[in-house]
Amino acid sequence: MSVHQGRERLVVVGGDAAGMSAASQARRMKGPEELEIVAFERGHFTSYSACGIPYWVGGAVAERDALIARTPEEHRARGIDLRLRTEVTELDVSGGRVRARDVDSGAESWTSYDRLVIATGARPVRPELPGADALGVHGVQTLDDGQALLDTLAGVRGRRAVVVGAGYIGVEMAEALIDRGFEVTVVNRGKEPMSTLDPDMGRLVHRAMEGLGITMVNDAEVTKILTGPDGRVRAVATQHAEYPADVVVLGIGVRPQTALAHAAGLPLGAHGGLLTDLAMRVRGHENIWAGGDCVEVLNLVSGQEQYVPLGTHANKHGQVIGTNAGGGYATFPGVVGTAVSKVCDLEIARTGLREKDARRVGLRYETVTIESTSRAGYYPGAAPMTVKMLAERRTGRLLGVQIVGREGAAKRVDIAAVALTAGLTVEQMTALDLGYAPPFSPVWDPVLVAARKAAAKVRES
Repeated sequence: MSVHQGRERLVVVGGDAAGMSAASQARRMKGPEELEIVAFERGHFTSYSACGIPYWVGGAVAERDALIARTPEEHRARGIDLRLRTEVTELDVSGGRVRARDVDSGAESWTSYDRLVIATGARPVRPELPGADALGVHGVQTLDDGQALLDTLAGVRGRRAVVVGAGYIGVEMAEALIDRGFEVTVVNRGKEPMSTLDPDMGRLVHRAMEGLGITMVNDAEVTKILTGPDGRVRAVATQHAEYPADVVVLGIGVRPQTALAHAAGLPLGAHGGLLTDLAMRVRGHENIWAGGDCVEVLNLVSGQEQYVPLGTHANKHGQVIGTNAGGGYATFPGVVGTAVSKVCDLEIARTGLREKDARRVGLRYETVTIESTSRAGYYPGAAPMTVKMLAERRTGRLLGVQIVGREGAAKRVDIAAVALTAGLTVEQMTALDLGYAPPFSPVWDPVLVAARKAAAKVRES
């Protein structure tokens, strides 16, 4: 054991969900007299909800600070040496130290560690296109990004917005811009929006978005971003057309931020994320852990590693890492790939495998799609929803569920998430004792209607 004033030192690289959850949990496990904790964060903020940024931009969340779960001062008051505006530029694994640079002054220094947590997060995909760095082109990964976009929206003269990409970020930003009074065009290179859904379910999202006044342009690859004489964006060009724009939001997705880890020789998976064991230790390294958007996780349904950058996972990773780095024991078994989103009043949910996921891992499956309502059909406010379910052929094991509908649709996916985690068959699901009353559900919940239909199809296969 190396000694720093009689204590071991835990160094955390990254100050958002996974990193600061790990630091906080490690502090609960061991007091300052036993464990020194140093955390580096290159931005201005810690422990904030990046998932909430579209709702702040759209005005549903009134102010930025509402998204901050714990301030730097609160972390420091708990005995964590948090260093903001400090970017780690090198990991020296063999020497047990990290090199950090003060973002404002440029000063560099080395800090040694006994235990290391890598929580460097993800970076937005920014296309290498002419004009991608023009004034008025924004990504939305951090609170600083959100503020920069709001400043642009407040100062721009025109009201035309183009969103590039139609995944979670893209559809949520489309809603935010509609709420801000902009005319919104979404340019998407996929056949339908929300590639996390099967195309037949994405088509429902497409229709609904157009019904909300959003112009959807699918099967379109952006070739360049055009600028005016003032250097500001004026249009987005594809192979076949130009779409006028006073502001452009990039919602193309994110990639693991693992350049540091790669340079240090740490193991990366097929998706570029760090590989860890069940205790979130980086494989082959006893005293290095990693979590959050920079790691790959086990998908419990497919049995393969997957890249799923979500705040829910990051916080769980942090709890597991902090427990282990603090001398305890905890594991993170994996995920089933649950996610929900919305665009205006349309709710979108998925868990488990899509059809192409099942095909990729060699599973044979049956699919069913049903139409139902969120409440008893005769009860006021009953809203339509579509549920698609995948089940393994012959065994009937549930493989995945996708739901698109209005109020009351999205969180029903949690039923399926639990069933997937438990390894239930669709036949077993039909007997689930779910809550029922007309204001909340039809007598047969839509998820169970789909399970009944899937069970019947499996029996016939």
